[in-house]
Amino acid sequence: DVQLQASGGGLVQPGGSLRLSCTIPKFSSGKYDMAWVRQAPGKEPEWVSGIDSFDERTYHADSVKGRFTISRGNAQNTLYLTMNSLKPEDTAVYYCAPSELAAVGHFYGSNYWGKGTLVTVSS
Repeated sequence: DVQLQASGGGLVQPGGSLRLSCTIPKFSSGKYDMAWVRQAPGKEPEWVSGIDSFDERTYHADSVKGRFTISRGNAQNTLYLTMNSLKPEDTAVYYCAPSELAAVGHFYGSNYWGKGTLVTVSS
């Protein structure tokens, strides 16, 4: 299993911003496409964003396009999600996950997610 750990969540007002981070073990960094996935209470997991391990191309769900940006740190072992113009419907636990193919919104199952971080958007 790939041990991942997300952080950076918190309570933010609508319209606010947060940046999430995910630490990727060095033995696996650069080997996988990566994704951010979120799960709201009582809902199925939702793919949010993905990044290609080869050419760093990024992909975003329509619901977050133009507001969220996925990126990697220079050392390849940190993944980021910069979230702007947050909405109450963005409230969820956010996880980073390895992906077979970022371009199609794939992500491996919850066994690979590790610890998530809670984002709450509320006034």
